[in-house]
Amino acid sequence: MLNSVFIDYYGSTTPLNQVSNVSTPDARTIAIQPWEKGLIPVIEKAIMNANLGFNPDNNGEIIRINIPILTEERRRDLVKQVNQECEHAKISLRAARRDANDSLKKLQKEGLSEDLEKDAEAEVQKMIGIFGEKVEALVIAKEKDIMTI
Repeated sequence: MLNSVFIDYYGSTTPLNQVSNVSTPDARTIAIQPWEKGLIPVIEKAIMNANLGFNPDNNGEIIRINIPILTEERRRDLVKQVNQECEHAKISLRAARRDANDSLKKLQKEGLSEDLEKDAEAEVQKMIGIFGEKVEALVIAKEKDIMTI
């Protein structure tokens, strides 16, 4: 849940789990114990800026995050996040297809036959289509999982 949280640690962007111990004392609580007490406000700010819907609370040594019960509104927000990640995945697939096709066009200029280039483009398109379908299937499954009470 906190893998997307990065903090500024001495001038470099660092994942949260590399500057603190992250544990779950119970099913609805996440405890974060930074290795340096001076990082507590930095970590709190990073969690708030990550826009995960969490409200961190600290006692001077440990940051605690109480996970709210999933209401229908929160479930719908999570579904929106899943759909945003799906769109990012599709954008990445399109970028990979563009890069592959550009490489094929360069190879064609260097002597690759036009037939082989067209066949390779078709193969790239087929692979992108397969992975696009996998992304869609994963999104549908995750939406169903999130909305199931």
